[in-house]
Amino acid sequence: MPRTSAPPHRQSHRGPFAHALTGLLDALLPAPCAGCGADLGHLCPECRHLLATTPPTPVAALPRTHAAAPYDGPVRRLLLAHKERGALGLAGPLGDTLARAVRSALVPCPGGAPLLLVPIPSARAAVRARGHDPTLRLARAAAGALRREGLDARALPLLRHARPVADQAGLSAAERHRNLRGALTVRPPGRFHRPDRPDRPDRLDRLDRPGPTGYRPVLVDDLVTTGASLVEAARALSAAGLPPAAAATVAAAVPHHRRHRPDTSGR
Repeated sequence: MPRTSAPPHRQSHRGPFAHALTGLLDALLPAPCAGCGADLGHLCPECRHLLATTPPTPVAALPRTHAAAPYDGPVRRLLLAHKERGALGLAGPLGDTLARAVRSALVPCPGGAPLLLVPIPSARAAVRARGHDPTLRLARAAAGALRREGLDARALPLLRHARPVADQAGLSAAERHRNLRGALTVRPPGRFHRPDRPDRPDRLDRLDRPGPTGYRPVLVDDLVTTGASLVEAARALSAAGLPPAAAATVAAAVPHHRRHRPDTSGR
């Protein structure tokens, strides 16, 4: 049976110092694989192979939206470990997986413009409770993976919540869309920054330009269920004159992969 350190639904309520300490302890005392429980480190070779080789598939949330894997088994447990239990060492492998979904989603619309990965924003309260922003972290990891392959890509949190929303868990697809309609907006131009260090293309430093012109926005998230978050994010970007070229997620849940597992993800 897979071993996990906490129930999947429990939030970590840990700050950055606690996450740093957890990382040090993981290096000194390797934990079982977060995907399958094997005593082979936080990500065993078999689960790493699964992340690297599962072919991305289209999902129905938006045109040109691809998910790298079904939200099931080891992939589900790995995402929850990273998101809810602060297993930050999984950001790299999961980011590589997200990058594969980005490349797959862009196949029908090739182009030379640089890519801007735009993560679905997390609520501030959730970021505080977890001690990190898991979707932004995965977006940055995916951008790094794409750059290593020679693509001009970076991640930027362009979107923010314009109003509070109800917890998505337990809502129907129609209720989720109503709950999120009009909930997101693009950050004011003064919040857009360009890095002044070529070795840190995702770093937000000095203000020196009004917006991310010249980029192809690609929406990214860890998980798609009904697609309500992606639809609302695409609306907000389009309203700001930045229609997304595609969307990509690490995983897709019911009904996209025809699984019969209750959904408690909130997306």
